[in-house]
Amino acid sequence: MAINRQFKERWMRRFFFVIASTSIFILLLIMIFLFAEGLPIFKKVSLTDFIFGKYWYPTSEPPEFGIFPLIAASISVTVLSAVISIPLGVMTAIYLAEIAAFKVREIVKPMVELLAAIPSVVIGFFGMVIVSPFLQDMFDVATGLNLFNAALMLGFMSVPTICSISEDAVSSVPRAMKEASFALGATHFETIFKVVLPASLSGITTSIILGMSRAIGETMVVLMVAGGAAMIPLSIFDPVRPMPASIAAEMAEAPFRGDHYYALFATGVVLFCFTLMFNIIADHIAYKYKQTGDSTL
Repeated sequence: MAINRQFKERWMRRFFFVIASTSIFILLLIMIFLFAEGLPIFKKVSLTDFIFGKYWYPTSEPPEFGIFPLIAASISVTVLSAVISIPLGVMTAIYLAEIAAFKVREIVKPMVELLAAIPSVVIGFFGMVIVSPFLQDMFDVATGLNLFNAALMLGFMSVPTICSISEDAVSSVPRAMKEASFALGATHFETIFKVVLPASLSGITTSIILGMSRAIGETMVVLMVAGGAAMIPLSIFDPVRPMPASIAAEMAEAPFRGDHYYALFATGVVLFCFTLMFNIIADHIAYKYKQTGDSTL
């Protein structure tokens, strides 16, 4: 009987190892394909000119393959969406976990999570039809399809992820820690900000990672509401073209295995590197807070 159990456990370990290895292998294949299709452009343009070039005119004669405006647009949109979504998502999570009545929580939390199921194209239509004219009239700008509109829609998309995971992290803080804080004379809000939040920082950081990862790689929304202008933004109301939007808009028109085609894949390589770097840094921060929380506990 013991031998049969050991045999099953050994095969289960091998099965899960194969599943995990398959995921890593698929990711490796994607990376190889992405780099194989993107690197040939550097035979025509240097890496420095490609990254820091200020003009993206891939169909002109001669073509210009500078993606710095696309990089600046992606970073600007992501940072501004983070400024909007992180406080809103985290504060909503704290309200649902620590302040709201049970009946309110049972109604509001499913509604917030339901926002994550809205297709990105629907959010894009909302930004085009409703938000764009409102911004144009309210701020008297040339177009409502701009950086701020894109950041607003991406923030709207990121809030459900940040709120849901943060709420679970805050709710998982041991009740004994909160009761000890109350016993020492701390108020409810002092307990929230000095005990609950530090203890749940690892989960909150993870929620921010997932929310911002969705924002930085989102294509359809920025394609529809960012304005589509490959220029360095000088204002939050300038039209921009982030890297995912440029790839999605131009890939169908790029000649197969031409310079434009390779340049778009190289843009994808840069976007991949940005996303990878962001996730590594965020994962390090989450691990640091997790270690701090463990030592505190």
